[in-house]
Amino acid sequence: MPTGGGNSWRWVWPALIALLGACAERPEPGTRFASTSRSAEYAGSAACASCHTSEHDRWLGSHHQLAMQAATPSTVSGDFRNASYVYFGESSRFLTDGDEFVVETTGPDGRPERYVVRWVFGVEPLEQYLVEFPGGRLQALPFAWDTRSESEGGQRWFHLYPDEYIGPRDELYWTGPAQNWNYMCAECHSTNVELNYDPGADAFNTSYDELSVGCEACHGPGSEHVRQAGADEFADSRSGLVVDLDDRGRARWIMNPETGIAERSELAMRVPQQPETCGRCHARRGYNSAGYQHGKRLADTHLPALLEEGLYFDDGQIKDEVYVYGSFLQSRMYQAGVTCTDCHDPHAARLSAGADPNAVCSACHAPDRFAAPAHAGHDASAAGCVDCHMPARTYMVVDDRRDHSFRVPRPDLSVSLGTPNACNACHVDRTAAWAVTSMREHYGTEVFERPEFASALQAARRGAANERLTAVASSADTPGIARATAIAELASPLGRRDVGLIVSSLSDPDPLVRIAALRQLGRFPPDYRVQNGTELLADNVRSVRIEAALAYADVRGMLSGQALSDFESAADEFRAARRATANRPEARTALGDFAMAVGKPAEAESHYRDALALNPSFTPARANLVDALRARGDDTAGRALLEQGLDLDPEEAGLHHALGLLLVRSGDTGPGVNALIRASELEPGNERYAYVAGVGLNSTGQGDSARAWLDAAWRRFPGSYDIGWALATIARDAGDRDAAIEYADTLLASFPDDRNLEALREDLGRE
Repeated sequence: MPTGGGNSWRWVWPALIALLGACAERPEPGTRFASTSRSAEYAGSAACASCHTSEHDRWLGSHHQLAMQAATPSTVSGDFRNASYVYFGESSRFLTDGDEFVVETTGPDGRPERYVVRWVFGVEPLEQYLVEFPGGRLQALPFAWDTRSESEGGQRWFHLYPDEYIGPRDELYWTGPAQNWNYMCAECHSTNVELNYDPGADAFNTSYDELSVGCEACHGPGSEHVRQAGADEFADSRSGLVVDLDDRGRARWIMNPETGIAERSELAMRVPQQPETCGRCHARRGYNSAGYQHGKRLADTHLPALLEEGLYFDDGQIKDEVYVYGSFLQSRMYQAGVTCTDCHDPHAARLSAGADPNAVCSACHAPDRFAAPAHAGHDASAAGCVDCHMPARTYMVVDDRRDHSFRVPRPDLSVSLGTPNACNACHVDRTAAWAVTSMREHYGTEVFERPEFASALQAARRGAANERLTAVASSADTPGIARATAIAELASPLGRRDVGLIVSSLSDPDPLVRIAALRQLGRFPPDYRVQNGTELLADNVRSVRIEAALAYADVRGMLSGQALSDFESAADEFRAARRATANRPEARTALGDFAMAVGKPAEAESHYRDALALNPSFTPARANLVDALRARGDDTAGRALLEQGLDLDPEEAGLHHALGLLLVRSGDTGPGVNALIRASELEPGNERYAYVAGVGLNSTGQGDSARAWLDAAWRRFPGSYDIGWALATIARDAGDRDAAIEYADTLLASFPDDRNLEALREDLGRE
């Protein structure tokens, strides 16, 4: 997602682990056991069975154990008896050829091809199938088999994008990087996966120790544990294991008879290990390390997504497929010390009380109080605990996932903000206003008076709301991931209170908050940056160190002593992380951006060109390469690059914007402004594009058109500092003092201590 001005992009790469489920019967290429590169080696799940019989037996047949299987008659559920499926006029067939399962469908160039299914992904409610491609790639077919019963609508083929045509040029097409098993799926469907991507050959040699999600995927390499068990001598508190997943310890859940809610007998004395371990796969996140380290914070090796717009609703409810981690961190359960195995049996990969979620809830919430109609306003047969507190959304067409933020329904926020609520998920024939009235009659107004961060986030996303964001981020009632999101949403220019919050957040205990603060610190003047936060270059969490390297890259020359040494180490970690995923153009572009920041434009150009070799349509790499070429005075080559990109995609807004800037700088202002306007028309939700186009119109003497354009943009982005400032100054220069004062006063309400606005308002106030 582009941020900032001009053509500068910074990217977060969520790992879209969207394929779940299914174990091997034939020898698996790339498998290795007893790795010798570590002091603790991988022993395989079979080594655990003799001592941990019950756990091993429950694991057998679980979704973890069946995370990936070789395609055989005993593992393939789909109908390959010459079945067919028509997708937007394109017919595909599913058939067998001897012992092989075959799919005839369109390939990379859109022409019909014949593919052999090698692997099965998924158990229920769907199975997907993987086929082999050159370069060690496995790709997930776009068709899945619905394993549900016929009565549930299953036992059928379906396309994962049934409502839109995904063709060969689409980034979501099944033969492309977005559907690549090696990068997108493997880490969470096998044990100890190593991507092993060779940038020179553009090929993978992906390996794993066990095809399924085995014991050591969670507990870490177990050779030392097996050795100590065999010697009947456990030499340390973890019995030779590399991670202690016992979050409960000596604590017990004891029912409080007054509240009817159980409380921990002992407060947790450490960051709970289970959410950090499970979050490796049950989180929306990107990679920040070439390898996973058991027992570390998730943010040490991965970069969890914040409550970003598009991923979550403004109140933190799940929207896109974000899995569980980011939701659970928001919950009062997490704050109270609840951990994964309080509700789930991790070996069977199901609820600890079997199939009845109400029984799980009743372990800590007295059923005579909370399962009664007096609490829920429903008979137990009408709605269970999870229907109100863990509403589900459907992903991959048939796969329901429940929100793990365990929130109390807030239909009042549905009325004011448009966020969903659990009441109307069932009562679809009623309005949110009806739900508010019903809840008020049943519970009173207390539930509507609880602290919330949704209104601040939505206000920030629709305009400037720094004062509300700082209040949210400063509140102890706000979960860490939401505080981090509020900090990340702060808009420029930053006020004194905003700056104070950012600086104090650099020492926050939550690494996500420190990361968000560093992202804002990168916008501070160089001397201020050097005075604040350099200690985070040696933070104990890798993702924080990497974010610090990004924040200080362009001021590297101002660092000295220990700070400079720490920067070089953090910079090496950043480069290693991006090189480990150099199969993605985002990673190579990030390497280019970093090289530019530290003053290595030739190296940056090389990275940008590598990114375009992977994907010629990747706009950030092309636009940033144009910037690199401009730095050495070659706008001619830059213009040619942009025009080549527009030949590939004439409606790519980012390329029109970059071309417009180049043309205006070159003195070709008419076509340049037209290109800037076209960019904004193609992407009307981009505030920066709208502002730059308006300024371009004004700079060419089209003051009235500029004002009309920016007025329309002001309505789309109320409170935008840049747009408001432009309107105020244009109105002032046109002699419309009253309008200029109105714009300035509106901005001052959002940025009350901005000195530039104060000076403008003072100037406008003079007769």
